[in-house]
Amino acid sequence: MAAETLARAGVAVDLFDAMPSVGRKFLLAGRGGLNLTHSEPAEAFLTRYGERSDALRAAVSAFDGEAVRHWAADLGITTFVGTSGRVFPSDMKAAPLLRAWLHRLRNAGVRVHTRHRWTGWDHSTGELVFDAPAGRIAHQADATVLALGGASWPRLGSDGAWLPLLAARGVFIAPLQPANCGFDVVPTRAGAAGWSEHLKQRHAGQPVKPVAARLPTQPPEDSQQGEFVLTDTGIEGSLVYAFSARLRDEIARQGQATWLIDLLPQHSAAQVLAETRHPRGHRSLSTHLKSRLGIAGLKMALLHELLTPQQLNDPEQLATALKALPLTLARPRPVAEAISTAGGVRLEALDAHGMLRELPSVFCAGEMLDWEAPTGGYLLTACFATGRVAGHGAARWLKRARQHIG
Repeated sequence: MAAETLARAGVAVDLFDAMPSVGRKFLLAGRGGLNLTHSEPAEAFLTRYGERSDALRAAVSAFDGEAVRHWAADLGITTFVGTSGRVFPSDMKAAPLLRAWLHRLRNAGVRVHTRHRWTGWDHSTGELVFDAPAGRIAHQADATVLALGGASWPRLGSDGAWLPLLAARGVFIAPLQPANCGFDVVPTRAGAAGWSEHLKQRHAGQPVKPVAARLPTQPPEDSQQGEFVLTDTGIEGSLVYAFSARLRDEIARQGQATWLIDLLPQHSAAQVLAETRHPRGHRSLSTHLKSRLGIAGLKMALLHELLTPQQLNDPEQLATALKALPLTLARPRPVAEAISTAGGVRLEALDAHGMLRELPSVFCAGEMLDWEAPTGGYLLTACFATGRVAGHGAARWLKRARQHIG
């Protein structure tokens, strides 16, 4: 996006990518459908960036969800709004959009160099240095836009190797952390790693749905509905990602975090209590809960995993657990497994045009900046928006530099 913005301003642009082809993480984002942006109103959209909402307001407002859809349409890609409000290409694919985009960039004169990994600056000349197929090469740039990604999915190129290079130059950087990530649970059995062997063998990889979830500090009416997946060591999935930043930060503060799961979001607490109190006669608890509340399979297995026999056989405690089953989380999964990254170049390290205060003529954009958002199109939109800011900023810098020389 920065390259496109600069090319439109009449700037000669060289685009370097460490990988054999451009946009590999973009293509990964399109696996199963490319969620480009979201259709919700502007103010609600901005709140998805949490404490960075105000800092990103100008960039995202200037290139919001509607602007992303117009931009895709200009590339010949029609979009549609899904039932959740998420926006996708009509064919649900990333490759056609990427091909059209790269074609437009090349027609605008952008020179693309693949297999060029940036390794910093030459200490004597200030040139950009790359490891390339031909060996070490240097490139003189009048302005530089860095869009180096975070540290998630390092095999696609974004491995966070840039962090010490900028830190050595005095750039204010927050440690990289996983965002939109899964979590390991506190072991439920002595000597176990995460879930019991019985639960792992029978249910790992299965979705838990429909459910709702909340934090202990939230009232039940603030629960968020969705689904998640049981892993060998814990949980992952869209509903988990919606809470991942708060859960991660709580673990950092307290050493662990609790997530409350409502296994019966379609039932009120009073309805659930009435059913758990209903006499079951000679029927087993599993048979009773299946016939009265539809609890079976993985949901029943979770109850046995997380509750004591006394809790299971006490109607009041069981009803409470069915509406707020506490799951204790030990740690987020490693950043390399996460969908996205928190941390990176602090937004305070940039001026209003995306330029590093410590490094004039160097601009930063995308996931390498210290912001995060849930899945739902917010990640790509902010990457586009900050890339556009950096492109405009670099073009402005170059114009002023030429005027000064003139």
